[in-house]
Amino acid sequence: MKAIDRHFTRLINGTTQFVIPVFQRDYSWTEAQCVQLWNDIVRVGGEESTPGHFIGSVVYIPSGDTAAGFTRWLLIDGQQRLTSVTLLLIALRDHLIETHWQPAGEDDPTPKRIEAYFLKNSQEEGSRQHKLVLRRHDQEVLSALLDGQAVAMDDESRVLENYELFKERMAAVDPRVVYRGVARLIVVDVALDRGSDDPQMIFESLNSTGLDLSQADLIRNFILMRMDERNQTRLYDTYWRHIEDHFRGSPAAFDSFARDFMALHSKAVRQTRADRIYYEFRDFFRSLQQERGIDVALQEMQRHSGYYAAFVGAMPAPAPFSEQLLRLNRLAQVAAIVVMRLMDCRERCGTLTDAQLGSALALLESYVFRRAVCGMQTRGYGQFFMQLAQRITDEAPFDALVLALAAASEANRFPADDEFRTELERRDVYHTRNCHYMLDRFENFDTREPCDTGSYTIEHVLPQNERLGKKWRDMLGADWKEIQNTWVHRLGNLTLTGYNSTYSDRPFEDKKEVKGGFNESAVRLNKFIREQSQWTEKEMERRGRVLGELALKIWPSLDVSPEMLGLARRTELQREAQQYSVEQLTMSGEVRELCEHLRPLIREIDPRIIEVPRRNSVSYYADDGDFFLEILPRKWRLILLLNLSLGECVYRDEFVRDPADFKFIANAEHDAGVIYRMKDSSQSEGVLQLIRQAYELAAK
Repeated sequence: MKAIDRHFTRLINGTTQFVIPVFQRDYSWTEAQCVQLWNDIVRVGGEESTPGHFIGSVVYIPSGDTAAGFTRWLLIDGQQRLTSVTLLLIALRDHLIETHWQPAGEDDPTPKRIEAYFLKNSQEEGSRQHKLVLRRHDQEVLSALLDGQAVAMDDESRVLENYELFKERMAAVDPRVVYRGVARLIVVDVALDRGSDDPQMIFESLNSTGLDLSQADLIRNFILMRMDERNQTRLYDTYWRHIEDHFRGSPAAFDSFARDFMALHSKAVRQTRADRIYYEFRDFFRSLQQERGIDVALQEMQRHSGYYAAFVGAMPAPAPFSEQLLRLNRLAQVAAIVVMRLMDCRERCGTLTDAQLGSALALLESYVFRRAVCGMQTRGYGQFFMQLAQRITDEAPFDALVLALAAASEANRFPADDEFRTELERRDVYHTRNCHYMLDRFENFDTREPCDTGSYTIEHVLPQNERLGKKWRDMLGADWKEIQNTWVHRLGNLTLTGYNSTYSDRPFEDKKEVKGGFNESAVRLNKFIREQSQWTEKEMERRGRVLGELALKIWPSLDVSPEMLGLARRTELQREAQQYSVEQLTMSGEVRELCEHLRPLIREIDPRIIEVPRRNSVSYYADDGDFFLEILPRKWRLILLLNLSLGECVYRDEFVRDPADFKFIANAEHDAGVIYRMKDSSQSEGVLQLIRQAYELAAK
């Protein structure tokens, strides 16, 4: 590598050509950046005492396509600066031509000098004629400008926009000042040796802050930069161009796609941090390329990018699933990794029918919404959906998804019908972020004439204004305040309308009869309301029950037999048991000896007992997956959590404790009804009585 300070004009002068590789991003300098460049050039060109102005580095490597008297370089870094100065020089040339500029001295600019020194290789023809070659559409516009051809002003191109910006500003400045300013621009000229320099490593060091380039830019450059120009172009045109097109409508989504694609193929056990996606992707893709070859690896990536883009709405989704994908994305974007896996089984494996994919998407939507209604945690969703995607098999993807959902841990469980319906009818659902989504689903479920509710707002039939009008108070009775506080934000009192401001806090009869009121409403959700003569606790409760019944159809439950559920739980626990070992648990030698004494005694109760070591404890389950015991090592003892009722214990001594006596149990994975503190093996007989009792209750 050779790096020297050089005037820009020395770099570009001569029979040479700089080519932007296909893997580089498009020209993207904004007006603000071009104005800053213009101001710097005019300033340095007008100050005799200023010898030069530094504008950054230009890094390039031989293309391998060089002839006598002509050198072609692939530009690794500096595209934005080099392109912008070139556009400024084209604008200067054209300004001189249009104003019939006459030079006063030998060093003054002329169109001929500008073209010959900085824009064109006058002795070359065809593809060698221009000193700068951009990529794709940018090159079409630049080529036309270099050759003095007209370009349509409605052409959306930063190249054209910035050329016009420079051209407009030329009218107010002496061309000699601009020409001198360009001559005083200084760059760090970095010429790489193809045989000894690694262009990707140098590129990474130049962009180590991660501010200038997106993760997508870095990943694209990493994949293609080490290739020769012919293979760069082939791979870009065959695969990467399509990946870019998939995310053209939502470029920020590429980072999440890269993370999920990597997790899906590498069977990752944790999510990659946003600022580490590129660095982990490098190692992942090297392995994938070695295993499958560059073409297959990029083909896989291209296919999955299409799935992901369809899910996030960056490109059209398959018609039967577009609405489902839109709703699921609205509820939980982290579900994308599962959607990619399912769509791959449908397209590549052919083991998932359209009907099954629709059912799978409905289950995922139901899972997320039911848990939201029940107030369950969402903090670990990224990890959970990543694991869920990895449980889906090529052979039977739908069954595998259902079983994986059914076998989820307590923290990630699928809410049952009774729990979901009770919470839906009784909770304050108005203040949940999915309230409008929920009412839209009620409105448009199972109809061939869906209504666009996007412009509708949520209406409280019974107003939420604390200063309730007299007619409302009389209708509700003496307990009106308590009734309002209890029911105002519940499902039975909420609907959708385009006349929210008209309804305001009017009495119920007025809300029905006013123009656009419930009696005239075409909203299906309002049918029950307009049929009522009054609106009291009784009507709100009845409407909530009706909608609660419908909710069980809209958001389906899991349909799994007890036998299949037991199999799924066993499979999941056995898989989980492989992730840690008891030997990895931190404990003193004395406590470890006690633990090793107890473990075989537990397994003697029933050889089908499943032992699952985790980070800080060991848990035990019956054959059907029901928990009965957790062992937590402490400094001087073992703490045993038993899934028993304290009053039913067959054995009691001073070491049996009620968990309610403690604020929390550190490192515990499970809740339990009994705590036992075991200090030495002499307690084994009583301990085993309790463990056996807990096991027998779990195994029933």
